[in-house]
Amino acid sequence: MSTLENTDTSAKSAVKRPKRGVPEGLWLRCDGCGATVFRKQVEQNLNVCPECEHHFYVPTSMRIRQLLDPDSFEEWYAEMSSGDPLGFADRKPYKERIIDEQKKTGMKDACTVGRGYMRGRPLVFATTDSAFIMGSMGSVVGEKLTRAVEKATELSLPLIIVSGSGGGARMHEGIISLMQMGKVSAALARFRRANGLFISVLTNPTMGGVAASFASLGDIIVAEPQALVGFAGPRVVQATCKIDLPEGFQTSEFLLKHGFVDRIIHRSEMRSELARLIDYGSR
Repeated sequence: MSTLENTDTSAKSAVKRPKRGVPEGLWLRCDGCGATVFRKQVEQNLNVCPECEHHFYVPTSMRIRQLLDPDSFEEWYAEMSSGDPLGFADRKPYKERIIDEQKKTGMKDACTVGRGYMRGRPLVFATTDSAFIMGSMGSVVGEKLTRAVEKATELSLPLIIVSGSGGGARMHEGIISLMQMGKVSAALARFRRANGLFISVLTNPTMGGVAASFASLGDIIVAEPQALVGFAGPRVVQATCKIDLPEGFQTSEFLLKHGFVDRIIHRSEMRSELARLIDYGSR
C-alpha cells in the first residue's frame, strides 16, 4: 500500500461518525400494560394498544374521521374564541394561555360542533378535546354546545356529543363557566321535549362539571373501555371520605355495573354501533 493510500485510510478512520439512534416519536409506552408499542401500528389500530386494548387519547380531527363519513362534516361556529372576563392570571395570564393552547392544538377552543353523516345518517355532532386546557368547559364550549343542541332541535336531527373533558368547568372564567352547565342542560331539556335523540359518548377522561351536566343527560349513554368518569377524581374522593374505594372505581366498567352507563363499546365498533342506536332510537 502506498503512503498516500495509507494516510487516506487513517484519516477516514479518524472521522467520528454520529451513532445512529432510533428517531424520536416512533414508539409509545402504553399506559395500560406498560408495553412499548410502535406508534404507526397504534394509529392504524384507531389509537388502541395492540397488546392490551388500552384506548389512547384521540384528537378531535381523528375522532371525526373515525366516526363520521368521509368529507361529510360541516363545522359550525369555528371562529368562536374565549374572552377574559375576569382578567384571570395564574402562572400566566388567561389571554396568553388561550393563545398558547390555540397554537399547540390548532383549535380555537376545546369544543368542535357541526353537522355530518354517520353511515349515511344525518346528525348533529359535537366533541370536546382534553388537549385544550383539559377539555374544560368555558363560555365558548357552553355556547357552542347550546347552539348545536338548538340546531339539532330546529332540524329534527339526532345529536351525539363525545365528551373528553378532564377539566370540568374552566376556573379561569369563574361563574360564567359554571353557568354553562345549566345552559347546556336547559337546551337539552327543550331538545328532549321536541322528541330529539341524544346519545352521550364518554371517553377518558370525562370529569367535573361536564360529567355533572350534559355528559350524563343522554337518552343513551355509552362509553369507551376503561374511561375515567366522575366528578372529583378518585384520589380526591379517597382523601375526603377517608375510605378505601372499590376496585375500578369511576371506570366505565364500574359505572356500567351500577347503571350509570348503558353500554361499553370498543372504539373499533363505535361508529357502527352508534349508527345502529340512531336507527333504534329515532322517533
